[in-house]
Amino acid sequence: MVTPVTKKTARAAAKPTAKPASKPVKKVAAPKKMKVVRDSFSMPQDDYALIAKLKEKALAGGLQVKKSALLRAGLQLLDKSSALQLKRVISGLTPIKTGRPKKH
Repeated sequence: MVTPVTKKTARAAAKPTAKPASKPVKKVAAPKKMKVVRDSFSMPQDDYALIAKLKEKALAGGLQVKKSALLRAGLQLLDKSSALQLKRVISGLTPIKTGRPKKH
């Protein structure tokens, strides 16, 4: 005699009888997310024009960069300079008036 196949018996037959052995999964710690700080500052037009010039120079070398990347790269270079070199570079800058311009 043949037993009729019902939904219940079909599901039971479809389930595997033994679970395959699985290796324990190691959780890899996600790298810490870098916190980004937004800021604003003033600079002379000539220095601001240097950003465009450096972007073109990078593009000619096959690298497309943003202003923030150029500023960060400059900070990295200054960090590697000696105190004397840093003093010379900063002394050569034209002083600018700090603060926001007055509204008219």
